Amino acid sequence: MNVQYLRKSLKIAWLTYYRENRAWIARLGVWVDCAGQRRPSSGFILGTLSTLEPQLTSLLPLIVDLSNDPDRIILALGLNFNPDDELDELDDDAPKMLPSRTLASETPLDLPETKPASKVPAVRLSSKIDEACTGVGERD
Repeated sequence: MNVQYLRKSLKIAWLTYYRENRAWIARLGVWVDCAGQRRPSSGFILGTLSTLEPQLTSLLPLIVDLSNDPDRIILALGLNFNPDDELDELDDDAPKMLPSRTLASETPLDLPETKPASKVPAVRLSSKIDEACTGVGERD
């Protein structure tokens, strides 16, 4: 696995998510100052990224074995920055740098392709319920 690619992928995923949800994240009480940078707490960032990048979830046990300090993990992943400042710089330099959707659907970490949730047929639970509690097979 390419560490620089992982860092860049996580940074883009985080900034994309932050841009789309800035209005409510900015008002949360999760902001901290770490190594001279104002940013959301490490736990908030890691929790968010673990949903955006599913393969990160498989890497986190190893990462936590190496360091259980979430601030050090954020530093090592290259995510210790103020997302507002970073977005302002990206918007000034190249307004089209970030995709409008999160990277989880683009499988940046060689994840197997999955169908989007909108294309998966809905299961009708009422057809699966056995109201007589007799099961699905014929028993004597």
